[in-house]
Amino acid sequence: NRLVHESSPYLLQHAHNPVDWYPWGEEALNRAIAEDKPILVSIGYAACHWCHVMERESFENDATAQIMNQHFINIKIDREERPDLDHLYMDAVQAMTGSGGWPLNVFLTPDRKPFYGGTYFPPVKAFNRASWTEVLEGIRKGYQDRREEIETQANHLTQHLQSSNLFGFQTKTGDATSGIQQLTTITENLLAQADKDWGGFGRAPKFPQTFSIQFLLRQYHFYQDQAALDQALLSLDKMIQGGIYDQLGGGFARYSTDTQWLAPHFEKMLYDNALLISVLSEAYQLTQNPVYAKVINQTIGFLERELLDQEGGYYSALDADSEGVEGKFYTWSKAEIDALLGKDAALFCQYYRVEEQGNWEHVNILWTNEPAVKFALSQGLDLAAFQNLMEQCGQILMNARDQRIRPGLDDKILLGWNALLNTAYSKAFAALGNESYRQQAISHMAFLEKTLQQADGSWHHTYKKGIAKLPAFLDDYAYLIQAYI
Repeated sequence: NRLVHESSPYLLQHAHNPVDWYPWGEEALNRAIAEDKPILVSIGYAACHWCHVMERESFENDATAQIMNQHFINIKIDREERPDLDHLYMDAVQAMTGSGGWPLNVFLTPDRKPFYGGTYFPPVKAFNRASWTEVLEGIRKGYQDRREEIETQANHLTQHLQSSNLFGFQTKTGDATSGIQQLTTITENLLAQADKDWGGFGRAPKFPQTFSIQFLLRQYHFYQDQAALDQALLSLDKMIQGGIYDQLGGGFARYSTDTQWLAPHFEKMLYDNALLISVLSEAYQLTQNPVYAKVINQTIGFLERELLDQEGGYYSALDADSEGVEGKFYTWSKAEIDALLGKDAALFCQYYRVEEQGNWEHVNILWTNEPAVKFALSQGLDLAAFQNLMEQCGQILMNARDQRIRPGLDDKILLGWNALLNTAYSKAFAALGNESYRQQAISHMAFLEKTLQQADGSWHHTYKKGIAKLPAFLDDYAYLIQAYI
C-alpha cells in the first residue's frame, strides 16, 4: 500500500497489510470527499504492544481488510510524527468514551469531523468490547442509514471540543502568597493520590509520572517539606528495584501493569528515560545516594548502547516485543539462570526473586523488593563483595541476552525528545561532575542544529537518514529552549 514510501518505522510496519492504508495527506482526504466515504484514522507508534496485536489480528486479515477497503478511506498515523493529530483525535475519543489509549481508532466524516472511536478492538467479541468487524459493519450501516444524525453528532462533538479548554487555557496571575498556597495544595493533592507502600501515584497501571516526582523534590528543596521528599524518593526507589527498570542493561520501560512495578509493558521510550535521568540527577543532588548515581550512569549507558545513531542523534524507542512475544528479550526461566550462573545462581535468584514456576506468565522478570545493602545485611554478606558478585552474574546474563533476537527499533530522531535528553545530560553533569556528559550535551546539540535547524531559524520535527521533515511543534521548541538554558 501507499505506506511503503514513508520513513516512519510505525507506518512501514503496516506497509504490507492488505488494508489500503494512506498516510495523512491531501490524497486520502480528497478521495474521501470524492467518494463520499467515512474516514478511518488509526493512530499508534512503533513500540506499542497492543498496536502490534491489533495489526496481527485484524489488519493482516484479508476478509477484514476487504471490508475496510470497500467502505472506508483508511489512514495510518504515527502519533510521534504527528502529535497534533494524535492530540486532536485522542481528545475526541476521550470525550466520546471517557477513556483513551493506543491503538487509537477514530471514524471521521469526509470533512474530517469525528463521530465514533475507541482503542483496541479484538477480532471476536471479548472483554465487553465489540469485535472490530462488528464495529466496521455498525459504522457502515449507520453511516448509510443515519447519515444526517451522524453528521449532526459530529458537528456537536467538534463544537464541544472547540469550546472546551482542551486546546488551550488561561490562568490568572496572583500574588506570591497565593502562589505558595497553590504549591501547598498541589503537594497535598499529590500526596493524597500517592501509594505509600510502593511509590508512584494511583493504582495500576502505573506510569513513572516524573513531573510529579520532580515537583515533590523541588517542594522539599524550597520549603523543606519532608513528606514530599519521602514520597518522591520512595517512588524512585521502588521503580529502580522493580521490573520496570532493566536490572541487567539499564533503562526504564514505559509503565508497569501492576502496583509493585514488577511487570512492565516492555517498550523503552527515549523521553521516559531522559526525564528519569533528569529527576534522578536532582534526587542525587539532594541526597548523594550512590544508587541514584549508578542508575543514572546505567541508563545513559543503555541509551548510548541501544539508541545512539552514528551521526549523533538518539532514536525514539525499543519495541516491547521480539519474535512476536511481549518481553521475550528481557525474561528468563530459572533453568536458564541456573545453567549460566552455576553455584552463584541460588543467591542471584534469591535477590532478584526468580521462581521455579516464574513470577510473570511462567517466566521471570528480574526485580527485588529491597535495596542491596539491606539484603546483604540480612544474609550476613559483605556489601561490596555481594554487589561485585551480582554485577558479575549480571554481565554473564547480559552476554547471553545479547545473543537473542532483539526488539524492534524505532529509528526516527525527534527534536523534542532529543532536546529532553540534552537537558538530561546537562543535569547528569551538574549532579555527577562527569565531563563526558557535558561534552556529549555539547556535541549532541551541534547534531540537532546541523540536521534539524533551517536557514530561517525554524526547526524540523523529525529526522531520519539525511532527511528532516515536518515543522516542529510547540513542545519541540519548549524542550529545545529548556535544553539551551
